[in-house]
Amino acid sequence: MMKLKEYFIPFSGLKLGKHEFVYEIDNAFFESFEYQEFNGASIHITAILEKMSNMMELEIKAEGTVNVDCDLTGEPFDQPIASDLHLVIKFGEEYNDEDDEMLIIPHGEYQINIAQYIYEMLVLAVPQKRIHPGVEDGTLQSDILDKLEELQPKEKKESSDKTDPRWDDLKKLLTDK
Repeated sequence: MMKLKEYFIPFSGLKLGKHEFVYEIDNAFFESFEYQEFNGASIHITAILEKMSNMMELEIKAEGTVNVDCDLTGEPFDQPIASDLHLVIKFGEEYNDEDDEMLIIPHGEYQINIAQYIYEMLVLAVPQKRIHPGVEDGTLQSDILDKLEELQPKEKKESSDKTDPRWDDLKKLLTDK
């Protein structure tokens, strides 16, 4: 796993206050993590690092799309995603990233790499079930959908006036109040 060097933020040279870093993420980013679930990706990342005298806060916002295959039809589509992450960065004896909301880095460290945080945040932002929007609104034309439709069990609606006497007795309980 190569550390993506453009995702290093060299905070030691920054003045106190807020600093903005902007990234455009495509599929090469995910491939560097050997993650191949997406056909493509176009995600805009804004990272704001607030440097204070004894700690830092990092706010990462992501917005964009990942191109994925629909779970039902296999048709590729752009899945919109949006996510944000808040991280408190403190200094300590040794590196510790066990807490999701706090990163502890050793005293004397001068930069942090935010690639892993961006990666995890984006992968988690994609819905578990990936359904093409055209499936839900009926606009997607696909052979697979036609076949699914064809194979669906046909509902037989039997209109009968006969009702089950056991239900009749139960219904009486409801109406006899």
